[in-house]
Amino acid sequence: MIPKVAPSVLSADFGELNKEIQLINKSSAYSIHVDVMDGVFVPNISFGQPIVKTLSLISNKPLDVHLMIVDPIKFIDEFVFDNTLNITIHYESTNKIEETLDYIKSKNIKSGLAIKPNTEIDEIESYIQKVDILCLMSVNPGFSGQNFIENTYTKLKQLRKLIEKKKLSTLIQIDGGVNNTNAKKLFKLGADILVSGNYIFKSANPNKVIEYLNNLSRN
Repeated sequence: MIPKVAPSVLSADFGELNKEIQLINKSSAYSIHVDVMDGVFVPNISFGQPIVKTLSLISNKPLDVHLMIVDPIKFIDEFVFDNTLNITIHYESTNKIEETLDYIKSKNIKSGLAIKPNTEIDEIESYIQKVDILCLMSVNPGFSGQNFIENTYTKLKQLRKLIEKKKLSTLIQIDGGVNNTNAKKLFKLGADILVSGNYIFKSANPNKVIEYLNNLSRN
């Protein structure tokens, strides 16, 4: 499998949202990463179902929906659209992890589980076989433009080793602070999908940056 790049729409210019998404539509991006924040689980509010629905209508890329919200099982249905690729919930956000993951799967979309930087890999080992994507947050969730946390490399190696030991096809996603200084190393250590926001959307040519990151996965 060729690793993939998912631009994070949280860093897009929302005054020019349609223009930004049309740009990504023409790129080599695999999906569009959508961070939904409730101001409770994380100290910020991003956008809700109406904006994500709009994104689903104007994007020809699949949506990678990342729910940074409390008790996410209550809201799964609101984010299931024709082009929803996966819905990712946070390990730390609910005590109904298995129930929520099973419910996501029942919608015929991929299930994802994300963990904060201070959550250890062994805490989620029992859930690995239930998910299609495991997302390692490489910044503290809540805001775009943060610096990459170096300990992510260690956790990535641990997670890759665990997945291979269990002979699973679970994908590893890295989310936060991804740019030209760390992308190649992340791919080499076993990341499958890189989420990048500011580095892509704040560049002079986002599509060239996406292509550049994708090429790093092949080197």
